[in-house]
Amino acid sequence: MKSAPGSDVPRTEDELGLDPDVPARGGSSAEPYTTGQYESVGIGRYESAKSELPGEDRDVPEGDSMAATYSFATIPPAPSGGGGDSTPRQRLTRIDARRGTQDLGLLVLRLVIGLTFLYHGLQKLAGWFHGPGLSGTREMLSSGGWKHVELSASMLTVAEVGGGILIILGLATPLAAGAVLASISDAWLWKQGMSSGFQYKTVELESILAGLAAALILTGPGRLSFDRSRGWATRPSYGSFVVLVLALVAAAGAWFYLHGGNPFHGIRH
Repeated sequence: MKSAPGSDVPRTEDELGLDPDVPARGGSSAEPYTTGQYESVGIGRYESAKSELPGEDRDVPEGDSMAATYSFATIPPAPSGGGGDSTPRQRLTRIDARRGTQDLGLLVLRLVIGLTFLYHGLQKLAGWFHGPGLSGTREMLSSGGWKHVELSASMLTVAEVGGGILIILGLATPLAAGAVLASISDAWLWKQGMSSGFQYKTVELESILAGLAAALILTGPGRLSFDRSRGWATRPSYGSFVVLVLALVAAAGAWFYLHGGNPFHGIRH
């Protein structure tokens, strides 16, 4: 492309946009270099431009492999945060928008489970809401065939009160839901053992609460919780299933250690 008549023709290295530090000859610039944000991607020759500069050697043979070379820089990449929705925060915002009322539904689920267990736990721990209190709880467990009554009462009240509060807050939700699931599973076995054979009506409430606790472990507490920045809050995976299995294993272990017996054939007190 020819310059317009009368326009200034660049003749110096600065005007040509060339780097004066690049050697005129000798050595090869075979590897790209990085200056600031710019990384060279190609190597070109500029013998013709170099020969026009004053004071430079113009006797460089055309086919000389030691001729002067110059590395050209690419245009800097566009900033990663400019435009589009490729940043993690923007992707998270789009995911939240697609959740609709799911987080609100999970909040309702947590309130139902947490308040129910907290209610029964305060009855056993403090005697509130016409409950038996801690001493009455020990007597109830002792008459129901439980061993190590002090340990059994402590585990029961901690699971119901502590687990209920944490579930309401949505804090450490998998562990809290696992604790109440283990507790209600043992209650299910205990009440089922009081009947002859399998009687669902006897354990209907316990079955519903156990199912809700298991569902909460698998779904996560949602973003309306203190666990909202945790992976298990919105995208629970295999870890949540492991917590579910461990809760059931803990319930079975506590049952055989603290009580024992086959709950489907009746239990003698």
